[in-house]
Amino acid sequence: MANDVIIPHQSGEDRPPGSLSGFVFGRQPKTILKRSSIMIAAAVALYFGGMGTAMQRIDANPDFSPTTVENGSHAVDMVASLIEREVDTHRWAPNDPAFYPTAFHDNMGNFQRGLMRAVSRFTLELETQIGRLNGTSAIDRDLEQAAGLLQFPTDVWLFDFQQSILPVQPADTQYRAAADALRAYNARVAAGQAAFETRPDALVLTLERMLGELGARAAVIEQHTQQDSGLMDGVSDDIFYFNKGLSYATYLLVRELGRDFDRVISTMGIEAVWAQTLDSLRQAATQRPLVVLNSSGESSIFANHLHLQGFFMKRALLQLDEVVRVLRNTR
Repeated sequence: MANDVIIPHQSGEDRPPGSLSGFVFGRQPKTILKRSSIMIAAAVALYFGGMGTAMQRIDANPDFSPTTVENGSHAVDMVASLIEREVDTHRWAPNDPAFYPTAFHDNMGNFQRGLMRAVSRFTLELETQIGRLNGTSAIDRDLEQAAGLLQFPTDVWLFDFQQSILPVQPADTQYRAAADALRAYNARVAAGQAAFETRPDALVLTLERMLGELGARAAVIEQHTQQDSGLMDGVSDDIFYFNKGLSYATYLLVRELGRDFDRVISTMGIEAVWAQTLDSLRQAATQRPLVVLNSSGESSIFANHLHLQGFFMKRALLQLDEVVRVLRNTR
């Protein structure tokens, strides 16, 4: 017929190509659902797995050197530099919110918590002992501020609904301010305007504080390993990395205290045991297992990394205790 429209037959090669979304997701409902689910799962795995792993940075470099102030305290320089490194250079991880890629990665956070524990306790000794003439003069204003700021909870982000529904200053902001206060104090030490007492008794009290912290963490290891909670129990790595951070910061602080109190150490003849203490702390801090294992029994073919870490921590305890006893007996 004259008005009939004749539609020519199209071969497969002549058909117009499908859309990109159709190619990716398919055209059938079941295919779309299946492929969408796979892509969502892959995206979640990449976000929390790949990106989360890439954001982890556990820096236990035993040769780390602080930014120094000429004629200031080496130990104070180290405290400030450690805070600045973890907060600014690496990123403060313990207060990451649940939607961050690091939600399922807590090793860096535990390492930083342990490090900050050692730093905050040492700063308290600065405030109450080393930073006061004969331990009896007025408390230094910068040290008081720094010690207070370092007591701030490590996991506070922009919101802390237990305190307020309004935004708050996060932990890393508080710690950054503490580092600034420590820098200000050390600048005044260098200028001769603030006290930094290098008396043997001040060193004794500082080391005793470290002994208490190391002893408490060694006890945590002992208690946990006695429970026989399994090869990989999800708790052993938390303990391990907290202790790693604590041991690492303690190692660096003891190393720098050795420079501040070099005359006391040489006069007392404790250079050898001081070096042995540093070696034990370094060993405790620099273990790098791929996976933290908590094997039970001496006959197990698997390692127990907490036992090994605890061995070096206990050895450091004995060596530090010997240093303290020598210093006390010769005052």
